[in-house]
Amino acid sequence: MTTRAAGSRLAVIGAGAWGTTLANLLAAKDQLVNLWVYEPDLAERMVRDRENDLYLPGVPLHPNLHPTSDMADVVRDAGIFVSVPPSHTVRSVWRQLAPLVPAGALVVSATKGIDAESLCTMSRVLQEVIPAEKQVDIAALSGPTFAREVSRQIPSAVVVVAAALDVAEEVQRLFNTPVFRVYTNTDVLGVELGGALKNVMALAAGVCDGLQFGYNARAALITRGLAEIAQLGVAMGARAQTFAGLSGMGDLVLTCTGDLSHNHTVGVQLGQGKSLNDILQGMNAVAEGVTTAGSAVALGRKYQVEMPISERIYALLNGNVTPHEAVTELMNRALKSEA
Repeated sequence: MTTRAAGSRLAVIGAGAWGTTLANLLAAKDQLVNLWVYEPDLAERMVRDRENDLYLPGVPLHPNLHPTSDMADVVRDAGIFVSVPPSHTVRSVWRQLAPLVPAGALVVSATKGIDAESLCTMSRVLQEVIPAEKQVDIAALSGPTFAREVSRQIPSAVVVVAAALDVAEEVQRLFNTPVFRVYTNTDVLGVELGGALKNVMALAAGVCDGLQFGYNARAALITRGLAEIAQLGVAMGARAQTFAGLSGMGDLVLTCTGDLSHNHTVGVQLGQGKSLNDILQGMNAVAEGVTTAGSAVALGRKYQVEMPISERIYALLNGNVTPHEAVTELMNRALKSEA
């Protein structure tokens, strides 16, 4: 605690739309913020033009925000870190960062996903990569938030989770603003699973919309998608009520219905018959559900939980079924109780 209290800066790792938004939010709270940018040319433009023209065009960067592609530079004088790389790069990025992080630092994960190899949540990946002797506190931030709306200061609510309530409350104070309300939770697994698995359901909702199935199908998909996520979470040890909260139902509704959802957008185009490769080649942003679908299926098998929606989306992404075949398989499953 002493080390991070002495740090004069915050470090945000990852300059996608969400990382840039969070860095701007913190900078506007009179914090000096270093923002690590993977692309050196983008970092140069951000310094020169004070805008992230690739991932968050049209949003000015706060004067307190310092973009850099140099890891040593981003860590300098920082005691609090916000981790926002794409999920498939978190482990490799933090392997490079871990030796530079000071003892007693606070690391807040804002990436929603599952590590494909280990099937770990993002905070668990951070625990594995950062040496235990550094005694770093780890939290996670999740909830129904589109970066562009937060950047426009449209009222939003999120949840911060940590195993220790005092750590969650510290992060709550750090991020809370009059238009960005932060709640606390201590169910780390539940919050992170909800944030990760809803991306798979957003793909499925997009497919329904791409097929022009209407509101009935989308409502059924959201409801059964939440049940699927919660059943897996409880089997893994999470609390059932967590999935009724911001990181569960809240984030699921947002990403399954909002046009700003990258995962929903990919699903719509899949439903329209476009190939996954063509869809992804036309995107700058990451659709986390594409990589998370396989992890969801693997977790279901590991914990013996039926994951029918995730399984069909995974098959669709791999070209093993068409959108219509996936829907037909779901609708013709054996009849069962809702409970």
